[in-house]
Amino acid sequence: MSIADNLERVNEQIASASLRAGRDPADVSLIAVSKTFPAEAIAEASAAGHRQFGENRVQEGLTKLDQLQELRVEVDLHLIGHLQRNKARHAGSFASVQSVDSVRLAEAISRRLDRTLPIMLEVNVGQEATKNGFTVDETPAACEQICELPNLSVTGLMTIAPEVADAESVRPVFQQLRELAERLQLPELSMGMSNDYAVAIEEGATMVRIGRAIFGQRGAQP
Repeated sequence: MSIADNLERVNEQIASASLRAGRDPADVSLIAVSKTFPAEAIAEASAAGHRQFGENRVQEGLTKLDQLQELRVEVDLHLIGHLQRNKARHAGSFASVQSVDSVRLAEAISRRLDRTLPIMLEVNVGQEATKNGFTVDETPAACEQICELPNLSVTGLMTIAPEVADAESVRPVFQQLRELAERLQLPELSMGMSNDYAVAIEEGATMVRIGRAIFGQRGAQP
């Protein structure tokens, strides 16, 4: 199936999950995760009417932004992967950074911006050693500090749930993130991927990050 067909199917599934949860499908944004796929794949998705994309690696994202400019394709490219402090100067090239995982990183980004950048705080709800992010307990104080920094707009929280065979088993992760966002009065929740996005939507996700179901199986990292 084409990328356009895949997008249509995924959007239908998101709408179905939203309606089952008693939510308006328009309240859930699809971030098409384009990592390892060429700029031409993004252009194809853009031609089908999609605008929101996510990249995990800074350099790959920057390269694609240049290529998309050459292709005269305008999209919003969000950084959803780990950002090292020594690459903080590149944050402003993206539509948003969803993976701010320390106060020091936020400070480094803030110093290098000449505009207001929307960011999300990454929360390691599952407390997995292999993943970045604030703990649930650390997040309120970190959010308070980061909200005081210039040039940054904290719009919400992001998490990557543990990989499990049964999506239902990660529902508590999404519940915790939603409850934390409500406490902090943050409107956006970026949570849910290909295997668990329906549960994430049921628990209040406003953004889901889906790649494989749109672009196919990933190959080697460029």
